[in-house]
Amino acid sequence: MVKRVTQEDSLCGVARPMDAIGDGWSLLIVRDAFNGMRRFGEFQKSLGLSKNILAARLRHLVAHGIMEAVAAADGGAYQEYVLTGKGRGLFPVLVALRQWGEDFLFERKEARVMLVDKQTGRPLEKLQPRALDGRDVAPEDTEVRMPVRRR
Repeated sequence: MVKRVTQEDSLCGVARPMDAIGDGWSLLIVRDAFNGMRRFGEFQKSLGLSKNILAARLRHLVAHGIMEAVAAADGGAYQEYVLTGKGRGLFPVLVALRQWGEDFLFERKEARVMLVDKQTGRPLEKLQPRALDGRDVAPEDTEVRMPVRRR
C-alpha cells in the first residue's frame, strides 16, 4: 500500500486543507453532519462505507479538529460526532462544490438534491469570489504569490 504524503507543512492554501480533510469520503461525512447526522450508524447507512473505512475517516476528522466525538445526547453508551467551529467553516466549501456540481455534472432539468434557504425555500445565491473593494474576481484577475524566503 502506498503511504500518503502529508501536506501539513505546505505553503499552499489548497494542499494543506486537503491534508486536513483527507479525501472525498470525509467531505461527505461533513455534509451528512451538516444534515444533522451524528451517529456512526447514520453515517454508515448514508454513505454505505465499510465500518473500518468510516472509523478511519472519523478518526482523521477528529484528529484534525474538524469533528469532535462527544457522549451521546440521550445518555447512551456510544458516542456521537459533531462539527467543531473548524468543521462548520467548511460550509462555504461544500456550497461551492455543490454549486459547481449542479452547473457541470447534471443535465439542465435533471432531478437533484437542492440546498435552499429555510426562510424563503429558495436556492442560495451563487458563490462568487470578490476583491476587498467588492468587485467580482475571475481566475484571470488573480495570481498566486509565493512567500519571500528569509535567509
